[in-house]
Amino acid sequence: MNEHTAVPETSDKNAVVERLDVEAVNVGAKQKAQPLYAARKQIFPKRAEGNFRKLKWIIMLITLGIYYVTPWIRWDRGEHAPDQAILIDMANRRFYAFFVEIWPQEFFYVAGLLVMAGVGLFLVTSIVGRAWCGYTCPQTVWTDLFVAVERFWQGDRNARMRLSNAPWSFEKVRKIVATHATFLVISVATGGAWIFYFADAPTLLRDFVTFQAPFVAYSTVAVLTATTYVFGGLMREQVCIYMCPWPRIQAAMLDEDSLVVTYNDWRGEPRSRHAKKAVAEGKVVGDCVDCNACVAVCPMGIDIRDGQQLECITCALCIDACDNIMDKTGRERGLISYATLHEYNHNMAIATDPETGAIDPSRVRDADGKFDDRVRHFNWKIIFRVRSLIYIGAWALIGVVMLYALLSRDRLEVNVQHDRNPVFVTLSDGSIRNGFTVKLLNMIPEPRVIFLSLEGLPGATMSINGLDQPDGVSFAIPVEPDKLRSLRVFVSQPTQFVTEGQTGFHFIAEDKRSFESDTYDAVFEAPEE
Repeated sequence: MNEHTAVPETSDKNAVVERLDVEAVNVGAKQKAQPLYAARKQIFPKRAEGNFRKLKWIIMLITLGIYYVTPWIRWDRGEHAPDQAILIDMANRRFYAFFVEIWPQEFFYVAGLLVMAGVGLFLVTSIVGRAWCGYTCPQTVWTDLFVAVERFWQGDRNARMRLSNAPWSFEKVRKIVATHATFLVISVATGGAWIFYFADAPTLLRDFVTFQAPFVAYSTVAVLTATTYVFGGLMREQVCIYMCPWPRIQAAMLDEDSLVVTYNDWRGEPRSRHAKKAVAEGKVVGDCVDCNACVAVCPMGIDIRDGQQLECITCALCIDACDNIMDKTGRERGLISYATLHEYNHNMAIATDPETGAIDPSRVRDADGKFDDRVRHFNWKIIFRVRSLIYIGAWALIGVVMLYALLSRDRLEVNVQHDRNPVFVTLSDGSIRNGFTVKLLNMIPEPRVIFLSLEGLPGATMSINGLDQPDGVSFAIPVEPDKLRSLRVFVSQPTQFVTEGQTGFHFIAEDKRSFESDTYDAVFEAPEE
């Protein structure tokens, strides 16, 4: 039984239970008859007009604009760093996003963003169902674009249907070739835009068109061109139904207060195309005129009047189509609307005749033909229910923690590795020497001098290979911008200060200009008697 089956308010509970059992059996039989996979039947969605269609156009323009334009945005980081605003620099293992630079060991920031995206997706789904699928999913955005291209070359729904059924002719070939040629151009641009995120965009474009780019660039464009063309131009809704796991997962995110696109059959049934004649004959008639406008605009090819379905991506185009029909027939908008299960069941209980179990839309209206005061409509308060607030709180907490960590992080690190063989050496004067590999990491795009100091080891001194400086406890070491400098450091301790076994001490790296510092707790090895 689908989630919009309501229980009428009646004292005859046995009759109600018996009726619902029969419905459950019938629905179960229908479900068993459905195949696990069905070959694609071509869908010809009609152009919709209305607020939701405008919203989809706006979101499509914004998302496509971000995708295609972002690699070309410049961001000055100085002469020692790339000036591309968004760059995934695989060669140097860096991720740049405007003023933020992420190193491989800081990948947890990216993981945090992915967690925020997941929590945000749960939040949106719990409030407005599959809004991600209907408006911002790349499959939806590119499919919308391809349908618009198809409509441009072949005409709207009826024209495309006639063209599909027409015998092959020069005109048909011309339109189909033009359509698919445009699909391919868009697909190539999609794959091309992707590779620009991984290298300097102007340089890579020049190398690409002169056939001097790496092979991986051409292969990536080829693969993404093929997938974009196949998924957006040929498979379309099949991707959402059979390849995407989200339609099955999102059901767990919904509750009785989640807004989903709903056909309000408590006011639409019984539907009739000849309402005036039916009323004259004394029949009960709902607001639905059975025009199938909601079906014609659906990009998934379903009938929302059959209830909630896995295929529905809640794009709300059926709402626009139905509202236009309601305007033309002089009825209130909202026969198809975003509604919660609580609202639906409440209104359905009012509209259902307790004696017969049949829907009578006159029960939800008063003597003036207006909706009864008992009828529930959308209330913004449901968005701020406990579940939504928990998601909002979790999302905000993760964001605040990540922002604090990002703003307070040091851009200087020191890492030390003790020599394994030998762990110590006894010098001719009896002093003990340990060898270390010390790595100083300068994580800003500017050169700087880092002072490496030794603390906590009495009498000990350092010597560093390659530095023309006398032994001591502190050295000034220049480090190139955005680079790691590896040093061979030898720590020696006179015999009178040596302690048997292991002794802890500290390597301290400090930038005296920025006051950044980092400390590494190391161990000095000595022989045991």
